[in-house]
Amino acid sequence: PPAPGPKETDGRTAQRSLTLRLLARPEVGVFLGAVAVFVFFLIAAPSVRSGSSMATVLYQSSTIGIMALPVALLMIGGEFDLSAGVAVITSALTASMISYQLTMNVWVGVIVALIVSLAVGAFNGWMMVRTGLPSFLVTLGTFLILQGVNLAVTKLITGNVATDDISTMDGFDQAKKVFASSFDVGGVQVKITVVWWLVFAAIATWVLLRTKYGNWIFAVGGNQDSARAVGVPVTFTKITLFMMVGFGAWFIGMHQLFSFNTVQSGEGVGQE
Repeated sequence: PPAPGPKETDGRTAQRSLTLRLLARPEVGVFLGAVAVFVFFLIAAPSVRSGSSMATVLYQSSTIGIMALPVALLMIGGEFDLSAGVAVITSALTASMISYQLTMNVWVGVIVALIVSLAVGAFNGWMMVRTGLPSFLVTLGTFLILQGVNLAVTKLITGNVATDDISTMDGFDQAKKVFASSFDVGGVQVKITVVWWLVFAAIATWVLLRTKYGNWIFAVGGNQDSARAVGVPVTFTKITLFMMVGFGAWFIGMHQLFSFNTVQSGEGVGQE
């Protein structure tokens, strides 16, 4: 007998299957929600339609989004960091005071601030792994420590609760171009943080979905005992995730510093 021909398929079934597959992806749901909110404000608030308003929304979103990326990876890994908001100010204060008090190029302060921020993240991760305490308690302690240190050290060194203006220091203009500049798009000024946000989001997505380290993040967030049993370096993964949060805090701290030229030591509280 002749061989049976290929089975006919219903195009509607295939289309429905593709639609269901798309809707099952978390990012599609987030995108549709964002579109719905965007359309709502376009209708309810006509002023949002202007290019300058769009740029402002993107700017505010980028400063939150840059910090949210490492925090999201940390949460996928099963932990969270309450000290992130205060750590932003710690990094900015460090860069500002190192540069001004030692009359050095601001890039020296920027690098020292990066080292301090990574060290704070490493401390959080190491302390949590070493003691076995929940990250809530460990990072709450770090939050309180940094809050006190920010106020005390700033007052001790500058005699005030804010750092001195560093806009005349060597290297300031170059650093401002990296962390806090703007560029023109069709007559609208767009902050550089929007570009950095997209770059960091692409990197974070690639790391999470396309690398071995991303698999480790999912593994330790699911069950760290099982992950350790199959050879996942749980301690390394946890500590580096906290260090990524430290990096995010450093970057936003530098943006705030080079946007306003000075830093208030009491800021950061409530931005966790």
